[in-house]
Amino acid sequence: MNQPEWKQGAAIELEITDLADSGDGVGRWADRVVFVPETVPGDYLSVRLLQVKPTFARAKILSILDPSPDRVRPGCIVADKCGGCQWQHVAYGSQLLAKQRQVEQALTRLGGFEEPPVLPILAAAAPLAYRNKATYPVAPGPDDQIRAGYYQKGSHKIVNLNQCPVQDDRLDPLLRQVKQDLTASGWEPYDETTHTGTVRHLALRIGRRTGEMLLTLVVRDWEALPGLVTQAELWREQFPQLVGVCVNQQPQRNNVIFGPETRCVLGRPALEEHLNGLVFEIRPETFFQVNTDQTEELLKTIHQQLALTGREILVDAYCGVGTLTLPLAQRAGRAIGIEAQAEAVTQARHNAERNQLTNVEFQVGKVADLLPQLGLQPDVVLLDPPRKGCEPGVIEALRAIAPSRIVYMSCKPATLARDLKLLCEQGQYQLDRVQPADFFPQTPHVECVAFLSERR
Repeated sequence: MNQPEWKQGAAIELEITDLADSGDGVGRWADRVVFVPETVPGDYLSVRLLQVKPTFARAKILSILDPSPDRVRPGCIVADKCGGCQWQHVAYGSQLLAKQRQVEQALTRLGGFEEPPVLPILAAAAPLAYRNKATYPVAPGPDDQIRAGYYQKGSHKIVNLNQCPVQDDRLDPLLRQVKQDLTASGWEPYDETTHTGTVRHLALRIGRRTGEMLLTLVVRDWEALPGLVTQAELWREQFPQLVGVCVNQQPQRNNVIFGPETRCVLGRPALEEHLNGLVFEIRPETFFQVNTDQTEELLKTIHQQLALTGREILVDAYCGVGTLTLPLAQRAGRAIGIEAQAEAVTQARHNAERNQLTNVEFQVGKVADLLPQLGLQPDVVLLDPPRKGCEPGVIEALRAIAPSRIVYMSCKPATLARDLKLLCEQGQYQLDRVQPADFFPQTPHVECVAFLSERR
């Protein structure tokens, strides 16, 4: 039998041996790599090659010839369509192994660490119903029904949802009721192809510890919502745990979710959440880790590794609203938070005041600019940058102020590995350990915290 040609449209058979950080399964055929979505390590498949390069290709499943024992029934009825989760069909243990390898391989291949000190990943106690936030795009549907859900894989077509297995299930009844009432209200759903209509997104948040909920309608024009206050009152009557109804105006023709201004229509503009024994106020646009349970678990690890004595000076770069700053300030002598967004700093200061923490201060500005201006040598610097990692100026500033220890929290192993290499390559710092944590079950994403210390 002749071997199939390596070309677009060819059908081949292969075994999936790994999961890529994109979420696709990885197999090999004739010393070439083949990426196949919706597969599991251990699957033996017939696939069709779609995009073919000299050393790799992308393919789609024609048939599953022998399913992997780690292939499971998805917990979501639209998992094959929705782009929100890529790994609903993968057994949780297999997800964890893939994330562990993802971190180790990034540190080895991109960071240059031959034997990276990676600890076993912290598994989530709840691989479903863990998210404290849901933001659903809205679009016109058939029969004048409003559609709200997540985008279909590889498109901007909305998969209509009335529940989502990875969201806190206490949000599901609120989602169903709001969609029903929006359809009855006559408020027009936004159409991104024509830039017409009003309601663009539904943003729901919940305090996992308090049960408080916050609903925000993101709209193109908030003058086009007649009867909104009356409707908000009905929602609060139906859902006593709904502490606030807000409206955010986003008039721009782009894919940015929130606009610059939010108004509270009824109730409070923020919900309360408890984390590490502290109270936090969370507004519609506040960045707060979506997995409260795993955030607390990772905080335990940070506390254990740092073993603060109450005398240390700690700087939290990219501090946001103080999610990590305040729990660490409880055990430090002095804590300083740096954040580029002024509104986040306002919230951080309020959270510190709410929790009667007087040894913490917050400054607005860029990390690369403010670190050298502090005029001190911190004992610990905590980094929690965006997915793109630290700017080069931040690495230079860290080398200059020379903190004794650096804690680097990241949701992207590739940029974490790059920055750790920059911090360690001149011999000033050593990588002591890396703790992965599964903040995002059913997806390929993984959170990590790395601990570095000065070489003596």
